[in-house]
Amino acid sequence: MEEDVLKSFGRRIRELRRAAQLSQEDFAAECGLDRSYLAGVERGEHNIALRNIQVIARTLGISLEELMNGV
Repeated sequence: MEEDVLKSFGRRIRELRRAAQLSQEDFAAECGLDRSYLAGVERGEHNIALRNIQVIARTLGISLEELMNGV
């Protein structure tokens, strides 16, 4: 069975955030998002808006294509 896209996307964000050596709190602050909201995204609990996906990619310094790789 294929994994839920929200969980897969959340795992990808967590992986990239950790690779950038950012805590959830620091990453959320840099994105301008609430830390608890971002934690929910990483757990696959929130269907995140496209604008927030773009903010996350910019904060990580990567393209949308790179962010979605493997999702």
